[in-house]
Amino acid sequence: MRTPIPDMMEGEGRRTLRLETLVRLRWLAAAGQVVTIAIVAFGLGFSMPLVPVIVLIAALAVGNLVLALRFPLTQRVSPGSAFVMIGFDILQLSALLFLTGGLANPFVALISVPVIISFTALPLKHALTLLGLAIICVSGFALTPFPLPWYDGEMLDVDPVLRLGIWIGILAMLAFAAFYARRISLEAQQMADALAATELVLQREQHLSELDGLAAAAAHELGTPLATILLVAKEMAATLGTDERHGEDVMLLVSQAQRCREILARLTAMSKEDEAHMRLLPLSSLVEDVVAPHRPFISNIEIIYENAREDEPVGIRNPGIIFGLGNIVENAVEHAEEKVRLTVAYDDSTVTIVIEDDGSGYAAEILPRIGDPFVSGRGREAGTARAGGMGLGLFIAKTLLERSGATLRFTNREPEGSGARIAVSWPRRRMEADSAPQTAD
Repeated sequence: MRTPIPDMMEGEGRRTLRLETLVRLRWLAAAGQVVTIAIVAFGLGFSMPLVPVIVLIAALAVGNLVLALRFPLTQRVSPGSAFVMIGFDILQLSALLFLTGGLANPFVALISVPVIISFTALPLKHALTLLGLAIICVSGFALTPFPLPWYDGEMLDVDPVLRLGIWIGILAMLAFAAFYARRISLEAQQMADALAATELVLQREQHLSELDGLAAAAAHELGTPLATILLVAKEMAATLGTDERHGEDVMLLVSQAQRCREILARLTAMSKEDEAHMRLLPLSSLVEDVVAPHRPFISNIEIIYENAREDEPVGIRNPGIIFGLGNIVENAVEHAEEKVRLTVAYDDSTVTIVIEDDGSGYAAEILPRIGDPFVSGRGREAGTARAGGMGLGLFIAKTLLERSGATLRFTNREPEGSGARIAVSWPRRRMEADSAPQTAD
């Protein structure tokens, strides 16, 4: 039975690499090395130190075979284990290049592959260490006494200036490849974390919306056993009503059972009366539901209806829309000096809600990235996390609103610095109650 590698089960950082991934990559590397050596040595007939080259390839293959047979390929590799494996790959490839011409070898650029993998999947300290190891190895290529495999009787001599240029080019490639691999990896991880947070928020909102239905179901289910209890209590009261020891207790039991029945009846009636109201929500009620929780914090929240008509949109209650708009309003209330204004407009094709505040507005360097995960800031506070947050509020709001079909536009009010302005627009058909349920794209 395969057993986990001991230090794979422990270690800091996220385990983002599966052992199977590393094993397959190493098999691919070994196969490529075998094919290359076969073509150079036997196809072209170039001379090279064949024995040590074969030993190095065999070492990689044997080590990979041990990993594949000894340990479960589906397990996640700890940063320490991945660091050792990738470090071995760098040393093995560097030894091959050292024996076959060093910087003159056209395959020298392959030294960047394990470095890119490390900056994509490993903690920064491990990746930097491997980058340093790769730089040392590349620098050592300039000292190799082994010539590039070439035709017998001929030696391909690379000019020292060209060799220096190749060395600088390889180092530059390592640095840029590492930087971009790290940046892309971090952005992908941030997006994954932010989307996970969005899903949790949406589940919470949906759960809260379902509580009314659960209350009605509970009232319905409890009705039958409570009726039985009340019937038995009344029969006991008829028999023991005049009993000095138990009469008063039995009458109390009857009165409390009757009270419980009345409470359940009110819950059931409330659910039936409010079912349509809870399921369908006019645009004006939606706006009021969004604004109401924030009035205690700023009394001057103004709602303006432009070109209001009688045929206002009536949509199905959407927790994502309520939470998304609520988050934007909360952000406006937090940064407003005195006033927050909501302008609501709709026609036959479009529904638009514009949220404005009289605060400092968005910083110029932040404005183009508003709505990205882990980006927050207004004015002098740009780039800081507020209220214990991580810059996910607007991202979650933007994601939930876009799932409902909305388009968001973040700007500053005119003149410059007079507050933030967020316009949220939907096609009217996406807001109407008779539209098909919308799913995430």
